[in-house]
Amino acid sequence: MSIARVTLTIGNLSHDQSHALAEQIENDFRLDPLAVSINETDEANALWETVAWFESTELAIEARAHLQNPQAVVADVPDLDWVKRSLEGLAPVAAGRFFLHGSHDRHVRRAGGISLEIDAGTAFGTGHHGTTAGCLEALDDILKSSRPCRILDLGCGTGVLAIAAARAHKNKALATDIDPEAVRVTMNNAALNGVKPLLRGQTAAGLHHASIQQSAPYDLIFANILARPLASLAPGLCSILAPGGSLILSGLTIDQKRWITACYRNRGLIQGKIIRKENWLAVVMKKPNKKRPKLFSLERNITNLFGPGWELD
Repeated sequence: MSIARVTLTIGNLSHDQSHALAEQIENDFRLDPLAVSINETDEANALWETVAWFESTELAIEARAHLQNPQAVVADVPDLDWVKRSLEGLAPVAAGRFFLHGSHDRHVRRAGGISLEIDAGTAFGTGHHGTTAGCLEALDDILKSSRPCRILDLGCGTGVLAIAAARAHKNKALATDIDPEAVRVTMNNAALNGVKPLLRGQTAAGLHHASIQQSAPYDLIFANILARPLASLAPGLCSILAPGGSLILSGLTIDQKRWITACYRNRGLIQGKIIRKENWLAVVMKKPNKKRPKLFSLERNITNLFGPGWELD
């Protein structure tokens, strides 16, 4: 896949400035970037840059004018096969019992554990990003003490999380994404990794689709998206999580942790393990089991009513 792109780069920023600018670009509908990232350019001086990708030079120039930043640099991205280039640079990733690799690294698969083959392509999530790898480590930890049967992967991307959960205990999973291409890629990856009969893919925005509601409540939910939708989806995610179930939140940075976890603690969930991958976090939230009423024996009830000395024949 060879597609030309144009970048708009604003450098010499602090981390907070770079992060705030990225959010501004992402949330301003007038700019319409393809993607936005922040990168550290000078560790010694703590300097960062914000990079936005656009379809054309005209859109990038318009964005620079709107941002009123004459120092922003507009540059063409070389017309290369980026999928091929990305595959060449992706080394295998180990996350607990899971071992992720591309098709170019089949020869280095581990003898034990669960190997998953996921190539970079037209959907997000190869396992190399800190959010996905953190979710896999969280899953590995959860599987040491429980065996979730009803699984939802919300915002599935390539489906790596749903596939990993299905492979672990051969349980069914529902994988949803707002992007139909992500759902298509997920099902292809499920077939490649031998779990297609266990996965159901569904194009869906949010949590209101019938397929999501009909399969609730869930013992395990992955929500590897972004902080803002994690906050807005808190009421719905808490409602479809089964008592005793686990919710793995990711796509949030260290500075967003307090805000996001508060959204879920306020609805009765308990914070569990936190896994940090550079500036990214995967946070496990658990729903307490419902309290069971205390059961008293007939003998104790009679004693409470009539006093000591009463016995059953």
